[in-house]
Amino acid sequence: MPERPKAKIIGSYIDLLDMNGVMEKIKTMIRDPGTQQIVTLNAEIAYLAQQDQLLQAIINSAGLVTPDGIGIVWAARLLGYEISNRVTGIELAYRVSEEAAKQGWKLFLLGAAPGIAKQAAYTLQQIYPGLQIVGSDHGYHNAQDMSAVIENINKLQPDILLVALGAPRQEFWIYEHKKDLEVRVCIGVGGSLDVIAGEKKRAPECFIKLNLEWMYRLLSEPNRIKRQICLPLFVGQVLKSKYLSR
Repeated sequence: MPERPKAKIIGSYIDLLDMNGVMEKIKTMIRDPGTQQIVTLNAEIAYLAQQDQLLQAIINSAGLVTPDGIGIVWAARLLGYEISNRVTGIELAYRVSEEAAKQGWKLFLLGAAPGIAKQAAYTLQQIYPGLQIVGSDHGYHNAQDMSAVIENINKLQPDILLVALGAPRQEFWIYEHKKDLEVRVCIGVGGSLDVIAGEKKRAPECFIKLNLEWMYRLLSEPNRIKRQICLPLFVGQVLKSKYLSR
């Protein structure tokens, strides 16, 4: 199989695949042996990865990296890559669930506060009849609990594990534990379970279409301002890589 086209953005490699291409890759991962990691990458995490060698290594060793945020799409286009649009964690969670109901894949949901993953599982099964969600668990376990958490996941034999621990914690968690997980695909989906469960609202459609979802989240969660400071720093690094590194 030919190598997938990738963009390199301030040190992180992103797959230049749209949602359909991502789903085709996931189908291949389900058939292949071993456990693969999927990273849904936004500008904040790409900027942090430039400062953190381990995080960048995790991103660049992943089986698939999707452009989660409009910042990544903007950067890829500025640097001359052909990229269609975002493939966000929440959209991927829904699409994977839809395909799982058709293909008979089994899912496990991990993350968010106690009760949220269970509610998200119920919601997804109402949307996609026949979807097999074999288990769920919250994301507030300590390190001593992890062996039991992983043992429970493996006992239930899911094909796909959706991990909603927030980025980059979920990326570190998957990377650390994938050697012990008996699942085919682990996907970091950020705060998706909160939204699916109805605990938090996603941006209105007009914000999504205008690629201003980040602004809506900032307006509804002002405490995110510290995280958003990474965005102009990311822009600066991208511009530097384009115009000063020739």
